[in-house]
Amino acid sequence: MSTDEPRPPSPDLAAMRNEYAERGLDRADLAADWVSQFDRWFADAIAAELPEPNAMVLATADAAGRPSTRTVLLKGYDARGLVCYTNYGSRKGTEASENPYASLLFPWIALHRQVVVCGAVTRVDRTETDTYFASRPRGSQLGAWASPQSRVLPDRAALDEAYRTAGQRFDGGPIPTPPHWGGLRIVPETVEFWQGRASRLHDRLRFRRTGSEAWVVERLAP
Repeated sequence: MSTDEPRPPSPDLAAMRNEYAERGLDRADLAADWVSQFDRWFADAIAAELPEPNAMVLATADAAGRPSTRTVLLKGYDARGLVCYTNYGSRKGTEASENPYASLLFPWIALHRQVVVCGAVTRVDRTETDTYFASRPRGSQLGAWASPQSRVLPDRAALDEAYRTAGQRFDGGPIPTPPHWGGLRIVPETVEFWQGRASRLHDRLRFRRTGSEAWVVERLAP
């Protein structure tokens, strides 16, 4: 579009807002630990038929502190942390090695809820990674071998050719986990449960680790 052509009307961003009127979140409402509370809210997100309720925004940063974000899928969680899988040579994999801290955001907007996790990043052990990789559809397994994730490609044809080559390599047989591919576990130091409220006076209750097994619950100002 040239600068001389009429532009479509801009949205009134200042006026774009929804008023949240859901029930609040009190300390008495919380489960005894963050995992049990996440169980409850994750079950609610599934029951509400949200699209991809396990989608989460993963934020990492490089050694210089320059951040990057992307949406990934949660593929496991327990008291040890929350897990996603990737090519370790990708941008997020490289940054997780250079600067092993990350944040996760579950944007359950239709429920007026968010969950925000911050903590250290560790790699999932190979046994657990192999078990998950074996459960993936064959096409996804081949894609993990074919894609040099986050690297510059000359064109789409190069990626399609790499995929065909991977298919020929394994020729209908079992596909092993690529050595450059595996899980990242975000080990929580804080887990915040955010519930939207009227007048932007939202409820924010945060589990914060104070020791190897000890946690406190804090209310944050909205």
